[in-house]
Amino acid sequence: MNTMLYPELYHSLEAVRWNMEQDIPWNKFAVSSLTDIQANTIKMNAITEWSALPATEMFLRDNYNDSDFCAFISVWFFEEQKHALVLMEYLRRFRPEFVPTEQELHAVRFPFDPAPPLETLMLHFCGEIRLNHWYRRAAVWHTEPVIKHIYETISRDEARHGGAYLRYMKKALSTAGDAAQAAFAKIGVLMASARRTEKPLHPTNLHVNQKLFPRDTVQSRLPDPKWLERWLDEQIKFDNIWEKKVIDLILYNLSLLFGRTFKTAQELNHYRKELAMRLQSNADMSKKV
Repeated sequence: MNTMLYPELYHSLEAVRWNMEQDIPWNKFAVSSLTDIQANTIKMNAITEWSALPATEMFLRDNYNDSDFCAFISVWFFEEQKHALVLMEYLRRFRPEFVPTEQELHAVRFPFDPAPPLETLMLHFCGEIRLNHWYRRAAVWHTEPVIKHIYETISRDEARHGGAYLRYMKKALSTAGDAAQAAFAKIGVLMASARRTEKPLHPTNLHVNQKLFPRDTVQSRLPDPKWLERWLDEQIKFDNIWEKKVIDLILYNLSLLFGRTFKTAQELNHYRKELAMRLQSNADMSKKV
């Protein structure tokens, strides 16, 4: 039985793919509605999106035995790099002095340490949910019509990417069982506890290379490493209400995935501990056999 998801995901994403020339209303640009501060945030988002390049290299390396998932990553990589490109094209047309240099783009391409594939999958699922909400807020904050449209467009892409990752998470449950649940629950607890941390919990803001610490996050390699917190707190106003939307969506999807209801990160953490005990018990029994 063929259980590959890539063919179906390819067609579903292809069916809603937007065209940069035809689907972005470039002719509606309102010059007086774009400030230099806003243009700079677009530049930072473009560079952040460019980091799909090292993430793809990580995915292909750590999922070498999963050709189905690696094939899907070809689509994900294309669409994420397209996000970087459309933001840079916007700047090229209307604020060319803010277009990232090749050196600034290349700065976010660095090796990620190997990591457990299932935990990484869950991390990026949560990252897509979070980015969808960030871009929705960015679309509200911006006053210029074209960039509002661009952020709305790429936010929908991020939501679809999250849905695709969720499909691979469901597939992993059928092949890895409790081990997959444990990995997803572990990262889920971390991502659903974001309000307790001092920094935004997104893959581009997490440490990924021990030898390069502390310059081993994507955000630390931007021209302005402190940009992200300022963008979220002072500009797009990503407050506790919006953070709760992200957390609730993570918990909702894990509830559906596991067939249990999780209203809080604490409930999910309790289940994570149950899973850990079950896995340990199974491991002990295996040793006795």
